[in-house]
Order: sequence, then structure tokens, then C-alpha cells
Amino acid sequence: MSTVDNAPRTESPRSKRAVIIATAIDRFGEEGFEHTKWATIADDVGIGQTALYHYFESKVHCLLTIMRLELSNSVERFKAATSAADDPAAALTAAVASAYEASPRDALQRRILQNHMDLLATKRPSKKEEEERLLCRSLVQEIEHNWTGLVQKGIDDGTFRVDDALLSARMLLALVVGVWRWYRPGGEMTLEQITEVMAEAAARLVDSAEVPARA
Repeated sequence: MSTVDNAPRTESPRSKRAVIIATAIDRFGEEGFEHTKWATIADDVGIGQTALYHYFESKVHCLLTIMRLELSNSVERFKAATSAADDPAAALTAAVASAYEASPRDALQRRILQNHMDLLATKRPSKKEEEERLLCRSLVQEIEHNWTGLVQKGIDDGTFRVDDALLSARMLLALVVGVWRWYRPGGEMTLEQITEVMAEAAARLVDSAEVPARA
């Protein structure tokens, strides 16, 4: 179970929150957070700018919410992917594969997350922004804990030939999530190709006795 309460908010059928988030992901992901005006989001959604403040107190609040939702999704993807794995090597391959299950908008959301991780380091001036920041930090810790646990299992049963589970987990995460900084739908590599390359790289990073073969 997640260490923070990330249950989705109950919204009325007329709520624009989901549309605002989707629109912000598209704008922030394609044009950049700094280059996107808050008023542009309102125009895209078809509401007045003041109406945005019913849902988010600032553009940064919206950004942090997008980041928190992606981190929460990452936790759930990892758990679903690794729960059915027979051994640590299979679990690692499944975890890597789950990281690249993404629609074009998912890819944008993950790019946004990686590009703004530094935002989580400093306390925010407003209450709602700070609440989202702390939720994000807790989820980051949970993700790191989950990957560390996976590596430790592989060390314990002799599948992974590394000594430091935490360091190895951090290196794995850096390898896996770094893709979103350069990946573009329709680019030189498909997500399927990236999955194969990264699964092999991850196995070699932990010096796994079982390196997945590429198709």
C-alpha cells in the first residue's frame, strides 16, 4: 500500500479538473512549463483564467499535481508488473518494461516529471503547493524503496552480483527514467526497442546472472 493517500478526488460531472490537467500536460510537455502562460491553459479549456483558480491556486500547483499523479502511477505500475514475476531477474525485466508502457501523453507527463524534479528540493511558499511537493517526495522515496527491495532480493538469492542494493537501485532508476528527457514519439527508437535495450542494460548494471535476450 502507498505510504501516502493518493486516492483520486471525487469531482462533479461538470468538473474541468481532468481536462485542465490533460491540457497542461500537452502544453508543458510540448512547449515547456516556463513558456506556457496560465491564460493559455484557460483558453484551451474554454474557461476564464479566474476559473482556473477554483482547481489550482497557481501554475506551479498544477505542475506539482501532474508530477504527483505520475509518481503515483509509477508506484502502481511497478507493483503490478513485479507481483507476478517468478524471480528477481524476471521482476527487474518486468519493472523496466512497465516503465515504458506509455501513450504519447504519458510520455509528455514523464518528461515533465524528469525536467522538474529539482522543484521538490525546496519548500513551497503556499500551502497547496507544499502539500503536493511533500506528497511527491514521499512517492519518490517509496519508488526508491521498492526498487531497492527488488535489488536486495536478487542479491540475497545470488541472482544479482552487486554489493549495495540502494546504490544499484538509484543507478537503475537514473538509467530507466532518463529516457524521458530525450524520447519523442515517432523518433529514431520506438518504446518497444527502448524496452529491449534498457532491460538488457539494467540486467548488466546489477550484473545479473540472467541477461534478457533481445528479440
